[in-house]
Formats: sequence, structure tokens, C-alpha cells
Amino acid sequence: MGKTSVAVIGAGLGGLCAAIKLKEAGFNNVTILEKAAKVGGTWRDNSYPGCACDTPVAMYQFSFAPSLGWSHLFPRAGEVQAYSEFLADTFNLRPNLKLGAETTSAVWDEAKSVWRLTTKSGETIEADAIVPALGQLNRPTIPEIKGRDSFKGPAFHSARWDHSVDLAGKRVGVIGSAASAVQLIPEVAKVAKHLTVFQRTPNWVIPRLDRPITEEEKALMMTASEIAQMGRDVIYANADHLFWQAFSWTKEGRDAYTRIALNQLEEQVPDAELRKKLTPDYPIGCKRILITDDFYPALMRPNVSLVTEHIEGITPEGVKTGDGAMHDLDVIVYATGFETTGWHWSMDVIGRGGKRLNDVWHEAPEAYLGITTAGFPNMFMLYGPNTNLGHNTITFMIERQVEYAVKALQALEARGAASMDVTQTAQDRFNRELQANLAKTTWADPGCHSWYKTADGRITQNWGSHTRDYARATANIALEDYTLGQRETVAAQ
Repeated sequence: MGKTSVAVIGAGLGGLCAAIKLKEAGFNNVTILEKAAKVGGTWRDNSYPGCACDTPVAMYQFSFAPSLGWSHLFPRAGEVQAYSEFLADTFNLRPNLKLGAETTSAVWDEAKSVWRLTTKSGETIEADAIVPALGQLNRPTIPEIKGRDSFKGPAFHSARWDHSVDLAGKRVGVIGSAASAVQLIPEVAKVAKHLTVFQRTPNWVIPRLDRPITEEEKALMMTASEIAQMGRDVIYANADHLFWQAFSWTKEGRDAYTRIALNQLEEQVPDAELRKKLTPDYPIGCKRILITDDFYPALMRPNVSLVTEHIEGITPEGVKTGDGAMHDLDVIVYATGFETTGWHWSMDVIGRGGKRLNDVWHEAPEAYLGITTAGFPNMFMLYGPNTNLGHNTITFMIERQVEYAVKALQALEARGAASMDVTQTAQDRFNRELQANLAKTTWADPGCHSWYKTADGRITQNWGSHTRDYARATANIALEDYTLGQRETVAAQ
């Protein structure tokens, strides 16, 4: 066992988890291809002021690798990046890492039953199986705005923060008011001469209730692991059951979370006119719920303005809005999110019969369990279609996906097969059931437009139920849903 060679593509948390568990299972021929100069993925790329995880650290860190390197209940970006380095060191992944090796293509060789990967430098690597761990939030998007390139000052996306630009005493404009924006706006407001926030759509915001982790709590985690695990289990159960009520079609659940959000808005924003601008007109949960304690107070500062008029264009001096107002700026920050619905990976993936994954997924990406997709044998995706969450931790999903991939490769070796390819029938059946469940959620509301779904309303991002249901669905390999194959070159001998 363990002779199968595996190429893990990406060294974010998902890719690191895959490599750890593959090696623990006896797969010693594991290569991690990472385009950047260090591990970390999204936590390496996002270093804007205030960047933090909006999942409690007790749930966000991997269950098999607890750490004491956290300062707050909700971990800061730098701490998660340090955790990534900790994983690479603790589990001896450095020998498996190829940094600065951006994978540009992965082509399935039917005769040899291997994937042939090519890097940007021209290096070619063959692997029996691949684990793309490319994430979903790694392609920043900047909207096409008339005159965008004419602005004479610094302008950059929040995920590509330019640390050489000093914002102190500057007139700063932040375009966007969603997840990244609500974290960086309070920090920028502290130093900017004036901050103008351009909001297209208000978001539902609930309290984060963050605080420092005490030394006593850290000592307890060190000496009483069972108690620490109990605490993690309680937080997980609360997220998987109670928080889920905001997304399912239960009036009680939606009403409860709506009231929580409105209470925070009323408490932190006494100005009725400003509250009106910040109150969404769509049901809670249909877009990403934002978790923050200090966004609203930042908007109340005298040096901060909220602009809700649509942006007409950008000039060399700043931003012009639809009401004719000119907002003079020194710096523009685009907190405008990521490309998600297109699912165009940075590498060209070619499967059986020369099928390109980007072509297959052109209208709407789909997969079986969010892990495998028909026509692309021995490819086990992490954080694939319909595995995003709005109510729990993605690391739970990643652990389940990695466990599934390991079991699948073990089953492949046990049967002496060279390849396994999910059948189109099984994939179609899974997605019919999944979409039926998703139709019962707030994400399906036809009046709500979000990055969770395509223009025609198909939800391609989110899992449609509790995470414990996903754990059950991925617990075993249903080999009847796969076609097993042999190497043609071996069979011909």
C-alpha cells in the first residue's frame, strides 16, 4: 500500500491537510506544488489591516493539530499564516514542498493512467492522482468602472494590499462594504484624514463578540485536552444547528437572526438616516452574513462618510457618483471580492477525451460530493463546487474531503486498479438531490443576488445542509458510483 504518487496543487490549509493525511496513511510519494514563495494560501495573500478569520479559532484550526499560538477567539490573519508554517514544520512537509512552482496545466494520460503536470517554468511532473487545493477566494476582481485607470494616486485590491502606501493623513476611498471591507474600514479610519466608503448594497451584520484568549484558557487547553475538545464540540454544534436556522426556510430562525442584526445596528448607529442606508432589503442569510463588532462604530467617526449613490466613474482626482458629487481622493482601495462563479482555475485541466474542465464547467460547475467530477479520473478536489459554508467552518469540510480522498486511493490500491472515475449518472443523481435541498434555503430566494449562485440562479457554491450530513455522505466510498480502470500499457503486456 501507499505506492500511488500524488500531486497536491496548492499549499494553503487545504493542501497542507491533504499532504499530512496522505503521508500519515502511508502515501510517501507526495509532492506539493505551490506557486508562491511560501505556504499559506489566502492567509498569505490577504494582509490588509484588520484581516482576520470570522470563524472561532476553536473550530478553524484542524482537529488533529491544535495550537496555542492564538491571541483572540477569532484568529488574526498573521496568526493563521503562522499556523500554516507551523503545520509545514510540525508534520515535516518541507521535503515535499516545491515552492515557486505554479502549475499551468494538468493533462490526463489515458494509456498510462497518470496526470502529467506542467509548471510555469516548464518542468513536467507525473502523478497517479492529483489533489487540487486551489481554494475559491484567490482571484481578486475589480469592477469595470469608467475611467478606472485614470486615477493618479495609488489604487489596489484589498487582497493585494500595497504596504508601501502610507494611509496616514490621506483621503482614502474604499469601494465595497462586504467581508474584507468591514474588517479594514475600522483600521483605515483610525489613520486616514478622511475615509469615504462607497456601498452598493448593505449587508446583514451580527456581533463577533471577540476577545483575547486568557493565559488561564491556554493553560487549560494544554493540560485538559478533553475539556478543550468539549468546548470545540459545543461551538461546532451551535454553528451546525442554531446558525443554520438563518439559512433554512424556517421563519423562527430567520426572525431570530434578523433581530440580532437589527439590535446591533440600532445600538451602534443612533442616526436614523444612516441606519436606513445600512439596512438590507433582502432576507438574512441569502448573502454572506458579516460578523464584526467595530464596522458600525467606524462609520460613526467624524472623518468617515458612507456614500450609497452609484459610482458613475473614476477621474484622476477621485470618484464621481451618480448624484454629480465629486469625491476627491488620494488612495483607492477596492474591497470588491473575488471571482467565484466562473470557477476558472489558473491551470488548464484536461481529462478524458481531451475535455477541458473550464469548458465542462462553463455554465455551472458541479461535482460529486464536491470532490470528484466525471471525466477527470483520480482527481480529488478540496473546497470544490457546493462545499462552501455560511454557518460553520470550512476546515471541517476539508478534513472530510481529505479523508475521502485517502480512502478512495486506498480502495484503488486494494483492488489493483489504476484509475477511478465517478460516473455521470452518480454525479447527476447527487446534484439533483443537492439542488433540491438548496431550493429550500434562503440562498434560493429569486430576489437575492450573490456570489453563491450563477446568473440564472443555480447555487454552485454552498452545501445544502448541516455539515454533519456532509460527514455522513463522505464517510464511505461507494465504489458502485465509480468506474475502475487499468493502465492500458500494463494490460497490453
